Parts: sequence; C-alpha cells; structure tokens
Amino acid sequence: MAGKKTKSIPPRSAVNREDTWDLTPLYRSDAAWERAFKKFERMAAGFARFRGRLHRSARTIRACFDFETEFEKLAERIGSYAFLKSAEDVANSAYQAMAGRYIHVATLANEAASFIAPEIQAIPVERMRRFQKSRDLEPYRFQLKKLLRYRPHILSLAEERLLAMQGEVAGSAGRIFGQLNDADLKFGFVTNEKGVQVELTQSSFRTLLESPKRAVRKQAYAQFYKGYEDHANTLAASLSASVLQDVYHTRVRKFGSCLEQALFADNVPPAVYDSLIQAVHDNLPTVYRYLELRRRALRVKDLHFYDTYVPIVQSKAWKRSFDEAAATVVDAFAPLGAAYCGALEKGLRTGRWVDRYENRGKRSGAFSAGGYTGPPYILMNYQEDVLDSVFTLAHEAGHSMHTYFSARTQPFQDYEYTIFVAEVASTFNEQLLSAHLLAQASDRKTRAFLLNREIDEIRGTLIRQTMFAEFEKIIHAIAEAGEPLTLERIRNEYRRLLELYFGPDFALDESLSLEGLRIPHFYNAFYVYKYATGIAAAITLAKRVTGGGPRERERYLDFLRAGGSKFPLDLLRDAGVDLTSPAPVATAMERFKTLVADLEELV
Repeated sequence: MAGKKTKSIPPRSAVNREDTWDLTPLYRSDAAWERAFKKFERMAAGFARFRGRLHRSARTIRACFDFETEFEKLAERIGSYAFLKSAEDVANSAYQAMAGRYIHVATLANEAASFIAPEIQAIPVERMRRFQKSRDLEPYRFQLKKLLRYRPHILSLAEERLLAMQGEVAGSAGRIFGQLNDADLKFGFVTNEKGVQVELTQSSFRTLLESPKRAVRKQAYAQFYKGYEDHANTLAASLSASVLQDVYHTRVRKFGSCLEQALFADNVPPAVYDSLIQAVHDNLPTVYRYLELRRRALRVKDLHFYDTYVPIVQSKAWKRSFDEAAATVVDAFAPLGAAYCGALEKGLRTGRWVDRYENRGKRSGAFSAGGYTGPPYILMNYQEDVLDSVFTLAHEAGHSMHTYFSARTQPFQDYEYTIFVAEVASTFNEQLLSAHLLAQASDRKTRAFLLNREIDEIRGTLIRQTMFAEFEKIIHAIAEAGEPLTLERIRNEYRRLLELYFGPDFALDESLSLEGLRIPHFYNAFYVYKYATGIAAAITLAKRVTGGGPRERERYLDFLRAGGSKFPLDLLRDAGVDLTSPAPVATAMERFKTLVADLEELV
C-alpha cells in the first residue's frame, strides 16, 4: 500500500480537551468520585431501618421514599460519572472497574431495598387507600400508583431478595456483547473513493456505505460482515442468553408474555405494538416502489444492502465542523423559542456537554446521558463529511433538552421520562432540521438530495425499526415455546423478515442474515418499536408546532417539562397525539408516500 494515505483513529490522550465533555459538574476528579462512592456504600445499609415497618403509616412510607430518593440521586450521579468515563475508552480497565464497582454496590442496594415493593403490596387494600389520601404521600402519588399496578406481579420478600441478588448477572449477556462489539472486533482498513485508507469501525462503516464508489461500499460491507461471520456462534449464544433471561423474568413475574411484560411499565397495550407492525406491512408496496426508484437512480442491475445508504442524488461536497453543525441545529430549532435555543447553544458550543469525535476504544454510535445533577451530556462520533452526523446531533440534543426541561421542572421522582416519549423528543428535532434544510435548498438537485435523505430517515426509523421490533417478537416467542435459539434459527427467521421488508426484487446477500446478531438494542428487549412510534408522533407534533402558534409550542414544551410525571400515552395525548389510534402511524406512512412521489418527479 505504498504511497497511500492512512487515516487512523487517535488514542483518547491525543484528543483536544475542548472536543471532550466536561464531567467536573459531576465530580471534579476520580478522587472526588471515590469519596462519594464511599458515602454511597454506607448509605446502601440505610434501607434496613425501614424493613418491616412500612405498613404502620403513610408517614413511614414517606420517610422511606425520601431516603430512597436521596440515595438514588447519589447513585445516578456516581453511576453517570463511571459510565461516561468508561464510554470514553471501553478498553480502559480502570474505568471499566469503576463501572463494575458501581454496579456491584447498586446491586447490593437493590437487594437491600427489595422489601419495599412487596411490603407495600402486602398492605391491605383499604388501609392503602387511606394512606394514599394522606398529604404525606402527595409528592409520591404517581410513583405509588405505578408501584401498586404491579401488585399481581410482586413476589414474596424472600423471592424479591433472590431476584435482586441477580442484578449483576442479569446484564451479563449485554456486557459481553458490548465488549466483543466495541473493543475486540476488528475489521481492518478500506480504501475509500479518495484513495485514503480508512480504518473500518462501527462509526466509519456508515460513512463508507455512503461512498459514491460502489466498490468501496461493497468492500466495506464484505469486511464488516466477515467480522461477524467469524464470531457468529458466540454472538448467537449471547443473544440467546439475553432472550432466555427475558423469558425467565416474564415467568417469574407472572406475565403472559415477554412483550406484555416489556410494555407494562409504560401502560401501553400490546395492540399498539401489533397495529404498528400491521400498518407498516400494509404500506410495504410503497417501500418496494422506493427501492426500485433507488435501483434505477443508481443505475445498477441489482440493488444490494450496501446500495441503500448512498444518496441517490449527489449534492455538493458536505463538510461542516462541529461548531458549524451546532449553529445549524440551533437555527433549525427556532420554532421552539429563545429559552430552548439559548440553553442548547450554550451547551453545544461552550458548555462542553458533548464528547465530539471518535477516539480509539470509544463507545460506538451516539447517546444522550443526562441526569438530574449535571449537564445533559451527549456522546458523538462526529464525522464532518457526513450529513447524518448533523442529524444525529439534532437527535441527541432532543433527548438532552428533554432532560434539561424535565430536571428543572419536576421533582427527582417524576423527572425521568421513559424511552417511549424520549424518542418523540429526538425525532421531533430531526423533523425540524429536515424542514430547515429543505427551506434553504436553492436548487432542484439539493432539494432532491434532502428529500431522499428524509425518505431514508423514515424508512430507517419507522420501517426498519418495525422490522427489528417484529424480529424481537418472533425470537422471544420461539424461546417462550421452549425451542432453542440456534444460530441457524436466528439467521433463518431474520432472512424471512428481510425478504418481506425489502421485497421480491431486492438482492439479498446471505451475510445480511447476520444483522440480527449485531444490534445492541436487542439486549434491551422491545425497545426499538419506540423509535417507530416516536417518529410517527414526532411527524404529527412537528406539523402542529411549525404550523401553529404560541399555544402549540407551549403544549410541546409542557410535554418536555412533564418528564415522567404521567404515563407516556397520557403525556402525548396532552401534547396533541393519540397513539392508541392508528392515525399517527398512518400520517407518517402517508408522509412517506408523498416524499417518494415528490422525489420521483425530481429524479
């Protein structure tokens, strides 16, 4: 490879300080964390003084909840610092050990506190009703309401203690997958269309799939999936272990299915999940229509997976620094008002909320990790020449601003919103950014490029995530029926879905059936459907806010401020979207059809 340039990933020590997040609002140093950790260890023993006493009075329950709240505030702060430090470099054993120590003590604390739910559940119904009317429990009414819903699913004190003791073991499959996926898997280098050797990583894979040179895309795809093929049996065993853990907890908790258990906390009927899948199935012909349009536009005989990310319309070269991307995002969010935009701009530009660029060993992808204390942090692996990096920033900023408003409005026990509504806030921001860029488009080609991008976003978030959701339902049903989740069964089931969602004319490479083994979200069962319902709600809400006035904007901001103070479907209904109705998903799919038709006219 003499004469070729090589682009490698820098170690953490070589990253500019201003491009990293500032964790000092959490703890000024590792030593400060250690001092707080010792307090955390001591506090964990404090639950014992409430054991066996919760039936006495509402005031006793209040004292227990107050202690639990203060303990969880500290736990969140300690856990956040350890998690964020370990995410900087997953191969850093010191911070991995720090995170492990936190998990160990948190597990012991969960064990120590495991009596709370069953003791409250054991209080006779009439006495509990009297307690609920007491002013002492006013700050915890919603928390208590959520807890009492679980009465049929709470076990005896001894059984709850045994379950709590499994805390460290329960997430083992996901942690094993994470170490293999983020630290141990190596994919080599790929020479891009400019002749530069690029290290193939979780982050650069998407960049290479957007290369206008098909040979680059094909090579990147082949090398990437070769890495998964080499570890396929291990990955299948890891995924199977995670699913079996879900089945175990479902049966122990006396739920009818893993899906029912997963949706119970959000008070979401399984019918919402099933109707989402059905609505997408009903609209798959439009997906096939778009894929055929893509094949023709790319002028290829057969469309492969590695042809589905490259823009079918090439715009001018895209290159924006992180600061330029931050300015674009803030401008796009102008409909949300000065308070929203001002706080976000400060956080992105000078507040060091964001860990911006990839470094060796850094956790792949992106996330927002806000808390009640400290800034709402964002991890990025920002790529200056990838438009999707700007959309990712907008997405994660949606999560972070959700946390920002909620933490400043709600008490700790009600501030933490569920993933279900979180995905609305993030994809809402993507809708605003897309509209902003389309409004600035000055020529036919740029407009076509942006239309193509929005189509692919809906396809990736609504349609693709629904396919993932259907896969999760299938593999859990297999395990619930007592059938083994072998590598062959996983591949076959996943391929069947690929055939359905991509259509009869799509060229399916056999290696793509391994995709089901590389999705981190599958280790948090029945999570991904919330992306799909989230974008359906976001499309509806964005239309209301941009087409409305101050009232519509305030209803949306009130939704952010409400945090987790109500069940998700109630929060969204207050904001103006009813997800128990098929209307939001139908609206999103209709938007998809319209975009495809508009793009057909331009290309």
